[in-house]
Amino acid sequence: MSALSLQPLDFSGLNTYSVYDRHSKVSVKDFAGILKPDMRVKDLLAALPTQLAGGEFPELIKRVASARRNKRPVMLGMGAHVIKVGLNPILIELMKRGIITSIALNGAGIIHDAEIAMVGRTSEEVADVLGRGAFGAAGETGEILNRAINEGATQDMGMGEAVGRTLLAHDFPHNEHSLLAQACRLGVPVTVHVAIGTDIIHIHPDADGAAIGKTSYHDFRLFCRLVSDLDGGAYLNVGSAVLLPEVFLKALTVVRNLGFTVKEITTANFDFIRHYRPATNVVHRPTLEGGRGFNFTGHHELMIPLFAAALLDELAKT
Repeated sequence: MSALSLQPLDFSGLNTYSVYDRHSKVSVKDFAGILKPDMRVKDLLAALPTQLAGGEFPELIKRVASARRNKRPVMLGMGAHVIKVGLNPILIELMKRGIITSIALNGAGIIHDAEIAMVGRTSEEVADVLGRGAFGAAGETGEILNRAINEGATQDMGMGEAVGRTLLAHDFPHNEHSLLAQACRLGVPVTVHVAIGTDIIHIHPDADGAAIGKTSYHDFRLFCRLVSDLDGGAYLNVGSAVLLPEVFLKALTVVRNLGFTVKEITTANFDFIRHYRPATNVVHRPTLEGGRGFNFTGHHELMIPLFAAALLDELAKT
């Protein structure tokens, strides 16, 4: 039979049903509310469509607020980009209000935070200096941080506490904008999780691999202690694509292995690109035993202020 002789299929016998009887995934009940001038943050959230993230974001806010009302921890793990886009004041305020109960950083986090404390600015243009081998060669950064780490190792101290204490001891002019300095002042634990060779201070003469390993391993064990009390609480991963999601998963298996009950937890990942490890090691796997995980894609400088403002509004409810 020639293809040119084929007749189009006849649809006249097709079985149909009523759209009124069919289940539908989208309803006008899910639509956004009307936006008005001078809306409060809680009004904006109430006006979001309840589809996808529009329904999930308010649910995360309620869960995190419930955790704090019940005096359960809210742990923050974050990459250094969060510091570089200017979010320290918001995070410091959440620490002051007792909402963020601990912070976990990668090695880059202490570098950018310390430079903010020292000189009020950070983040060099790598392309301008790499060609002449000058990337990461700022003497004061390496000297201050490596000395803090080395002294911390001799005192059996974690890296986060050691750096925080050093920043306060030097009374740097911008300490009020430093996560590490303010956390140390407030008594909020900060743990630092380092991969040796990834940070600029590792190329400086004062770097001591044994001290880096000792203080960072101390912080891993401290992080495990914090995770051991996470049942009923929340863990937020912001802007760490690999290192902190791996650290969190290892800590979770350690505490469960040791007999701690950590099942009903809320986890969330915030990043401007969706990565495998945060989705798997923060959002999905840890909540298989209970709780719920969330994944939000968007710029930190927009999403985290919105999250913080919505959370403060929710916690202000009586």
